[in-house]
Amino acid sequence: MTRPETAVQETALGEGDFRALMSLFPTGVAVIGAMDGAGRPWGMTCSSLCSVSLSPPVLLVCVRSGSPTLAALERTGAFSVNLLHHSAREVAELFASGDPDRFRRTAWHLPDALAAGPHLRDAAHAVGDCRVDGVRRVGDHTVVFGRVIRVSVGTGPERAPLLYGLRRYAAWPVSGSVAEPGRSRPDPADEE
Repeated sequence: MTRPETAVQETALGEGDFRALMSLFPTGVAVIGAMDGAGRPWGMTCSSLCSVSLSPPVLLVCVRSGSPTLAALERTGAFSVNLLHHSAREVAELFASGDPDRFRRTAWHLPDALAAGPHLRDAAHAVGDCRVDGVRRVGDHTVVFGRVIRVSVGTGPERAPLLYGLRRYAAWPVSGSVAEPGRSRPDPADEE
């Protein structure tokens, strides 16, 4: 069976209309971090993040072209993805603000030589270290593909992820424990 060809009429969609559409799709909140050639940290809040492939493990992030964070990760070929927990709203807002002192105002570290970018110790409930696997310019943003080389999950108390949608932050309602890397769902034996 063949589908009849349909003429799709392209209209001049306003930026506001597109923002309104995307605000109706709630998503997790992350801070993308990278170190520049001089060893200085750079970072930005990102909600444009998704998985691409399980084998090999690849994700993508969308970064505003011209961003200093983009320049740093393209220069070094590495970046971190800090998945923020529900108590990290202030950190999300700080890294969205462009404040040049953002790394002085929040706890971060490079845990070891495998760290691809800054890890936000107190704000992230999980961090993925990535190597740049490709970039593609699309309009005013750049899609960065990252091969995940390590996942670090917090060992402290369970924290719900921070979400953003409808132009506001919210917490994911969590019941039960969070799956550990390599496990598709929590093991009931862990809750005994």
